[in-house]
Amino acid sequence: MPHQAAVSQVSWGKVADSIEFIPGQYSNRIQPESLAREMLGCDAADIDTLVEAGLPFEDRAGVRCFDANDLYNLGMYSDKSTTQPELAFRMLFRFAGRPVDDLLRPKSWDFRVRMECVDCAGVAPWHLEEPDVQRFGGRVEKVTAPTASAGSAEYTATVTTTGARTPLVSPVLRQLVHDYLDAGYRWQMIPVPMQADYRLVHSLGATSCIAASLFLAERFRAAGYRAEAKRGWFCGVLGGALDLPHACVEVEDEDGALRTVDIAKAQLAARLSADTGAFQELCLGSIYNKVIPSTASGNAALGHHECGSQLPIQVRADIRAVR
Repeated sequence: MPHQAAVSQVSWGKVADSIEFIPGQYSNRIQPESLAREMLGCDAADIDTLVEAGLPFEDRAGVRCFDANDLYNLGMYSDKSTTQPELAFRMLFRFAGRPVDDLLRPKSWDFRVRMECVDCAGVAPWHLEEPDVQRFGGRVEKVTAPTASAGSAEYTATVTTTGARTPLVSPVLRQLVHDYLDAGYRWQMIPVPMQADYRLVHSLGATSCIAASLFLAERFRAAGYRAEAKRGWFCGVLGGALDLPHACVEVEDEDGALRTVDIAKAQLAARLSADTGAFQELCLGSIYNKVIPSTASGNAALGHHECGSQLPIQVRADIRAVR
């Protein structure tokens, strides 16, 4: 019984000191304190401790409100084991400790993306950076593309992905990848606009999939290789209920073949368990069937509406495995 009590105790002040909070220019503090307590499994006194330790908030009608990314990162690194972020992380990566053969077979997805223009100026065409899986042996079928409209639109398709073991050949590329993994950057949940400012992200000692991919692509090019960070989607997350944009690096290896470096997933898998070595290696050059690449570059928007609005559209994906 004493052991159980010790496990449940968390020094929230130390947890707050261990992460980097989202800077004000990128923060969106709209999550009420009640949600923060639910996410973290803590009480009002714990929230007081976090605020005293520097957790930023805004007072909205007498209610303290927080950035969702800050709350996620606090839970992720609390070592409490029962916070919502920790539970979601373990569920998300439960596949990573299994044999990787299942990640190499063809897999079909019901791919549905909803685009919303929050400050719409009228009827206009929509553009989505579509799934780009054909280059890797996949297929896109049964496409329903949006027509010109106002407010919102939807793109649907059946997307089939596949995997292949194609580890990096170049010793230079492999060294650059391992240098990055050994640099000590800590993965955190970070807003997409901030991730594009990858120099800021890394100056904080943090990393994320887009920031890491932009950084690595730059290092690969400096070493003489053709490389580009590319955006897409990570599939099968919580039954399709979680929108999870993704990014990786596509690089032309010394044998002329195009290879994919999914550095963030390798980092996250390593944090989960020592039994994920096979999956981590798969991330360093190979492709696997849980990722749908798009035509978007690493720091580009996944879609836009040509109505003239100055605000970016919201893009929400719902991707479910075809049974």
